[in-house]
Formats: sequence, structure tokens, C-alpha cells
Amino acid sequence: MDDNPVGLSGRIVIVSGAAGGGIGTTVTRMVAAAGATVIAVSRSKENLDTHISPLVAEGLSVIPVSADASIDEGIATVMDQVAVTDGTLYGLVNVAGGAAPTTWMPATRVTREDWRDLFTQNLETMFFMSQAVAAELKSQSLPGSIVSISSISGMNTAPFHIGYGTAKAALVAATRTMAVELATDGIRINAVAPGVTATPASLTYVDDDVERDRRAIAMGRRGRPEEQAGAILFLLSDLSSYITGQTLLVDGGLNLKWTHMGADHTSLFLKDQAFREAISH
Repeated sequence: MDDNPVGLSGRIVIVSGAAGGGIGTTVTRMVAAAGATVIAVSRSKENLDTHISPLVAEGLSVIPVSADASIDEGIATVMDQVAVTDGTLYGLVNVAGGAAPTTWMPATRVTREDWRDLFTQNLETMFFMSQAVAAELKSQSLPGSIVSISSISGMNTAPFHIGYGTAKAALVAATRTMAVELATDGIRINAVAPGVTATPASLTYVDDDVERDRRAIAMGRRGRPEEQAGAILFLLSDLSSYITGQTLLVDGGLNLKWTHMGADHTSLFLKDQAFREAISH
């Protein structure tokens, strides 16, 4: 165990979905600042150049890798990079996932393609990336920590976003099962379920409304990426050495109030009335 319980010196940590400019990029910065060498994975080279290259320029130990973690070839590319990186493989943070605004719709309109795409992005990517890292840790008899991003939508209902919410709920189930299987190998598996967080991705459908945020969220405001990243770093680090199979809800108390639905059961966070009407008919 590191003398600093948050310290990750000498350890390699993969961040899958590192370059969106939100939680993944913030996690990459914080984990590297804690001493780890971070393999920052994104399928977008442009995003890597925009959000990860500045971290490298600052002198942080971050290695950008352009790879698609939703396919076997992309995962192999990541693991090949691990093999040639100085340090000891230790951690994985699964941030890759999400859902485009076009995926919001009534359950009666969801197609098989919609459903499969959301499960690929939010469950398969997490599971098969975790599988590869866990297998490598086991083969070397190394301890490790894997943390994945679920969502408040996976911890409660997700009206008009059933595919996303169900995939995120399945991620929680996968986390629990993998945690049991890998516990005696010293590999911990946990998740974080963010509430509404101010990220570039969320800005595509959430507008600024301070009064609404105050009413809907117990703490009266949306979360910041660094607040999600702090919870992830805790679960990644030795501070949480006796925690596995858990999903930490980081939502500022949104789930405690659960008042963010309007009379039509659509989210008050949807900024556009036309958009709200389009998804509910």
C-alpha cells in the first residue's frame, strides 16, 4: 500500500473515455496528479489532441491512445500499450458511454438498433474492457481496482430513456457479480452513479436554470466533473481498500428529492419544450 493512501505512484491506470472534456478528462488529470501513469483512451484523435495533449504538455504522465473500446481490436490496442508502459498495471476507469439526445423517446418507439447501440456503448464497452484488465491482473497475480460510470438513471426510473437507464442498471449488476468473482484475487470492482453534472455532453440537452436546480437537487446545484472524479479516485485508491461491489450515488441529493419530473413525467432538465413534446408522442 502506498504511504499516501490516495497515491498511485508506480501504477498504470487506464481511463476509457478519457477525452470528452468532462468527467473522463478530469479523472485523467486527477489520477495522473496522484502519481499514476494514465493510459488515456478515446476513439477520437481530435478529442485526444484537444483535451489530453494539454495534460501531457503540463508534464503529467499521460499516454494518449486512439482506440475504440467497444470492439476487440480497440481493447487489444489498449492492452498492447499497457505491455510497453513502465509501471505496474493496477486500475481501470470506465467512463466511455453516454447517449445522444436522439436516444430519448417513449419505450414504445425504441427499436432493436437503438437498444443494442445503447447497450454496446454503456454495458459491453465497460464489461469487455474490465474483462481484459481483470484477466491481465489475474495472470500476473496483481491486485487492482476497476471503477465504472453508471448513472442515476440506472438507480431509479428513466422515463423516455429506457435503453440508457436499463444499460446503466445492468452495469451495476455486472459490477456486483464481477466483484464477487474477483474478490479473492485482490481485484476490487465498484461504480459511481452521477446525478446531473455540468459536462460538455450534458449541455446538449440541459440548460442553465439556477432556480430549477435549487428546487430539484437537495444541494441546490448541479455537480462538477471534479466532484465525480473525486469519488472515482477514492474508489480507485487504497482509501477504499475494503470496498467492493458498490455503486456510489454522487448526485448532490437529487435522488433524495426525486422532484425533477414534470406533470407529463418528462425531466425538468430538458431545456426545449419542443424536444420534450417530440420524445413523449
